[in-house]
Amino acid sequence: MTSPVGYSKTSELLIRLLDSFPRFRLSHLPTPLERLGALSRELEGVNLFIKRDDQTGLAFGGNKARKLDFIIADVLEQNANCLITWAGLQSNWCRQTAAAAIKLGIKPVLILFKRPSLPADFDGNLLLDHILGAKIQIVELGEKGTFMEYAAVKEVVEAVADEERGAGNRPYIAPIGGSLIEGSMTKPWGAISYVNAMVELLDQAAALNVEIDYVVHATGSGSTQAGLIVGAKLLKPDLRVVGISVAEDRATISRYVQLIADRTFQEFGMKPGINDEDIIVFDEYVKEGYGILNSETIEAIRFMAASEGILLDPVYTGKAMAGLNDLIKQRYFRKNANIVFLHSGGTPALFPYRKPILAYLNERELRT
Repeated sequence: MTSPVGYSKTSELLIRLLDSFPRFRLSHLPTPLERLGALSRELEGVNLFIKRDDQTGLAFGGNKARKLDFIIADVLEQNANCLITWAGLQSNWCRQTAAAAIKLGIKPVLILFKRPSLPADFDGNLLLDHILGAKIQIVELGEKGTFMEYAAVKEVVEAVADEERGAGNRPYIAPIGGSLIEGSMTKPWGAISYVNAMVELLDQAAALNVEIDYVVHATGSGSTQAGLIVGAKLLKPDLRVVGISVAEDRATISRYVQLIADRTFQEFGMKPGINDEDIIVFDEYVKEGYGILNSETIEAIRFMAASEGILLDPVYTGKAMAGLNDLIKQRYFRKNANIVFLHSGGTPALFPYRKPILAYLNERELRT
């Protein structure tokens, strides 16, 4: 990576640190930074931009490709020939992980946790997992069950890993989202990749002569937010990173972000440098729960599509955009602020949710 436009020695040092980590380049970088002119005019009072991490190029794109650049390098360094991970049934992380593994001749093994209230058709990401040839194990989960932390799924994951070892394979266990430092992952690769993304974003903004005030994104397992915060703290301390939770409560996500950010600073040879005020998480937009569609999310998806021709997804970016729209209406952001919405991908999940989306849109049309 070259030194960003107009940056200090701090950024040059950070770039050298990032370049010192092993990386296997799978993602298409840099992703575009675009103005959202129509949306800005519609919402008024703010200047909106979008960072297109849905265009990272690996199996329909998404933010996980950046993380996998580092994680796959770690898999190869550990001489593993089997990559095991887990998440929900329509996981973007699992889809991109499977694609990355296949590309390198590594066997992908996916443990997909199914909640009874969510779509279970062989559609969207689940269809793509099958097309990619991943080995898939579906595990039924109760309504209040969780799979975000390794401790909650360890028994299932270790049983699968033992089965692979028994078959002569050398498994690497990658934590959900490449986030918490668990399983075989000994460094915060997900967060490190998003420190790198912040360098890239600020470089693009400088080229446009734009001072970014906020970055807003969907937050779940914590590493994207942790990396963005660490990058901002080192390069532009007045920039605020706003996470719209799609899964957990504020306290849980804040704990993840703090743990991952602290470890990221340590990997850079620095003292941990963030506090509670730096971790901004809104959890009220989770509404009924992870992956459960609501009218606000459908409205946000439709709004973005109708105004900018950009497609969001019903689990992550749709909820995050619903949160952003509401925060703008509440005047959370200062007047004329420059806000970047991070599009983290996930559009394959639109298809298994097509029935409730179409039903809502048809009813909406009848009302107008």
